[in-house]
Amino acid sequence: MPTRRSLGLIALSLLLAGCNLGPDYRRPDLNTPAQFKPVAGWTQAAPADALARGAWWELYGDAELNALVARLNLDNQNLAASAAQYRQARALVRGARAAFAPTLAASAAASRGGQGAGSSSSDNAGGVANGYELGLNAAWELDVWGMLRRSLESSQAGFEASAADFAALRLSLQAELVQNYLQLRVLDEQRRLLDATVSAYARALRLTENQYRAGIVPRSDVTQALTQLRGTEAEAIDLEWQRAQLEHAIAVLAGVPPSELSITAVEQLPALPSVPLAVPSQLLERRPDVAAAERRVIAANAEIGVAEAAWYPDLSLSASGGYRGSSFAHWVSLPNRFWSLGPDLALSLFDGGARRAELARSEAAYERTVAQYRQAVLDSFREVEDQLVQLRVLEQEAGVQQQALEAARESLRLIENQYRAGTVDFNSVVGVQATTLSNERTRLTLLGSRLSASVQLIAALGGGWPGLPPTVGPEPR
Repeated sequence: MPTRRSLGLIALSLLLAGCNLGPDYRRPDLNTPAQFKPVAGWTQAAPADALARGAWWELYGDAELNALVARLNLDNQNLAASAAQYRQARALVRGARAAFAPTLAASAAASRGGQGAGSSSSDNAGGVANGYELGLNAAWELDVWGMLRRSLESSQAGFEASAADFAALRLSLQAELVQNYLQLRVLDEQRRLLDATVSAYARALRLTENQYRAGIVPRSDVTQALTQLRGTEAEAIDLEWQRAQLEHAIAVLAGVPPSELSITAVEQLPALPSVPLAVPSQLLERRPDVAAAERRVIAANAEIGVAEAAWYPDLSLSASGGYRGSSFAHWVSLPNRFWSLGPDLALSLFDGGARRAELARSEAAYERTVAQYRQAVLDSFREVEDQLVQLRVLEQEAGVQQQALEAARESLRLIENQYRAGTVDFNSVVGVQATTLSNERTRLTLLGSRLSASVQLIAALGGGWPGLPPTVGPEPR
């Protein structure tokens, strides 16, 4: 039976079990602005009440895009790998929590052994004896200094960081797919523009050929019209490989081979959405990469407590019992019973500086994660500010470009009438046609840039806000 002294030691250890070594977590100080830099010309949009947080891509009003993002959420292999990493982190938490419970093990053994021929033993003739043992062992490590609690805290924070990593990766992949899809649709619009221009240039070529046969214009007008037509046809053909690359990238993001996905051209471009402007404090709560960075600070802070607890003795309780004998027939009997019970106190007296080095490492790791967290916050603010400015500038540029396009269209109409009347040569027509086509394509390029910038702003704001349709797709299990 344990002595009073050992019982007193056990009671003292239980009283100390609430002690946690190492610093308690405190969020690192941040220089957080109250609001984003004022942007002239930017109108803050209020989210529509009809639109829960998540499915931000539905703002573009494209059913095929919605279906592609749903496939990405289900079948993307990078997401599948991140989900597996999430489950690994969850298993580590269960393992850390299991350390608080006592362990119980059973054992059974049978052996046969002997001594040399000269042995004087009287109970095992020939020096050979049998041995049988059946036992039950229990052990319980008392978390006197909080090492197990700090380990659990670190594992839990790592688990939460993995969940945030999954969300950040999913948002990044969704944004990549949406941008590729929008650019593909802009290319489709450019192809329609070039096809219409080719038709117009073909009509101009026929007109010039008729005038040449009538002796009204020189042969050079025909060659110029033909050159312009063939050059525009080449530009239209060039868009095919660009579109194919975007389509292949979308297929891989959706988790299918490129040969199994075909996106048919449509007549309507996706809508350019209005995005509500989040304040910086909300940005910290919304962005999963910022959340992941802070969870890693929590984990590193807890590891300091684990390193500090290594300086103190470990205390565990153990108990064992069973039967041990030399005869199988009377193996499990009262005379063969054995048992033991008592505390075990262990302290490392000299380790060559290993514990000191581990504590220094954990403190440095904490400082590294703090710096990374602060950098993640700064980067998030910069990304939002960049996209706000880009959207404002592109909107202004698009307005001016539209005016230039309208003027080019009017110039083209006038110059074509003058050419038919014979008051200008074909060189003048070619110059105005090239200018008009350039302005048309610039307008579409600006629209594509505005659509991409809107996707990047939504991603920078954390990928959604209250009032959006809920995300379709499984969370990591």
